[in-house]
Amino acid sequence: MRLAGKVAIVTGAASGLGAATAKRFIEEGAKVCVADLLEEEGRAIVRSLGDGAIFGTLDVTDEKQWMEVVEAVVAAFGRLDILVNNAGTGPGTTEIFDDAAWERQADINGKGPFLGIKSVVPHMREKGGGAIVNISSISAKVGMGLHLGYGASKGAVLGMSKTAAVMFARDNIRVNVVMPGVMPPMRNSTAKADPSTRQRMLDGIPMGRIGETEDIANAVLFLASDEAKYITGVEIAVDGGYLAR
Repeated sequence: MRLAGKVAIVTGAASGLGAATAKRFIEEGAKVCVADLLEEEGRAIVRSLGDGAIFGTLDVTDEKQWMEVVEAVVAAFGRLDILVNNAGTGPGTTEIFDDAAWERQADINGKGPFLGIKSVVPHMREKGGGAIVNISSISAKVGMGLHLGYGASKGAVLGMSKTAAVMFARDNIRVNVVMPGVMPPMRNSTAKADPSTRQRMLDGIPMGRIGETEDIANAVLFLASDEAKYITGVEIAVDGGYLAR
């Protein structure tokens, strides 16, 4: 059991990558808080995970809710070892200079992880360390159409993570990043509707296929585990070789 005795918060865990990560953590012996705004879906995930999971209502842009979730986890399990900042909003296909879309992406994708780090560090420091894994995107590294606000917000995650890794290294708190590539469902509605666009995206992936949520979850699991105890401030791209081109 790679996470035996560990306690984790996974944000955005009511579906997709977050749910897959919570499942892998439970399989490896962790206790997990499924944190999400979607209560019905989140509680369904908790029921599927069994006694080692609890649900926490969380808007990642709300510092008060962050504090409530963290306190609930510590009260339930007595400690907090791992935070996965997974909750996020995608690029969409709206006008690239839409101020409201920019602000939403900055709040959820940027401020959310900041508040998460701020909320968990005191508890991790008190217990002698911990692991934080922030989910960014390959859009933080390469320019993609319609990704202006999204790429900027995910780029902020990279800079924040490196700084936090240095700031908290002496507290034995590791901070790392996973950058997913193209994942199902393809978030870009144009790609879903237009077979030629989808094919162009696939042609850009050296391995010739989109990733699976388990591919990302396994990378997160590694960085959260003691197997990565001397790794901090790094970025792992799980993208089928997209960034290697």
